[in-house]
Amino acid sequence: MLNNTSTRYGLLNILVHWLSAIAVIGLFGLGFWMVELTYYSSWYKTAPDIHKSVGVILLFLTLIRVFWRATTVKPNPISTHKTWEKRGAHLAHKLLYVLMIAIMVSGILISTADGRGIWVFNWFELPGVGELFTDQADLAGLFHQYAAYSLITLVIVHAVGALKHHFIDKDSTLTRMLWVKRKQ
Repeated sequence: MLNNTSTRYGLLNILVHWLSAIAVIGLFGLGFWMVELTYYSSWYKTAPDIHKSVGVILLFLTLIRVFWRATTVKPNPISTHKTWEKRGAHLAHKLLYVLMIAIMVSGILISTADGRGIWVFNWFELPGVGELFTDQADLAGLFHQYAAYSLITLVIVHAVGALKHHFIDKDSTLTRMLWVKRKQ
C-alpha cells in the first residue's frame, strides 16, 4: 500500500522516513568528521561538497514530506499510549522537522554567504543568497552546529522511544514504520 491509512503508514511515508533518518545520521557523522580536516587532506573539498549536496536533497525531501504530512491521512495514535506519550511524540515530531529545516537553511546561509551557489552533485546549482547580515557565515555556522547537536539528541530520544514501545510495551509503534506485518 503506497499511501497511509488510519492504522498504518504507507510505503511512501516509510521510505522517506528511513531515507531521511539515514541522511540525517550520515550528515551529522560527516559534518562532525569533516570539521577536523586540514587543507592537505584529500577529503578537504570532497567531504563538504557531499555534505552540502546531501543536505540540499534532504531539504527538498523534507519540504515534500511536510506537505505530504499536512495533506494525507495520518495513522491514528495507538490506543494504549498515554496522553503524555501522544503529546510528547507530537511535539518531538514537530521539533524534528523544525530543526531539520533550520539546520539546512543555516547550511545554505553558511555556504552561500560569499554569493556562490551550491552545486548539488554537479546536477544543478542552488543559487547563492549572498551576505544577508554581518558575519553571516560565522553566526549561521554556530547555529548550524548547535542545532545539529540538538537534532541528533532528539533523533536518539526518538529511536529509544520507538525501541521502548517495541520491546517493553510490545505495541506496534515501531512496526508501523516498517514494511512488515503489524499487530495493532
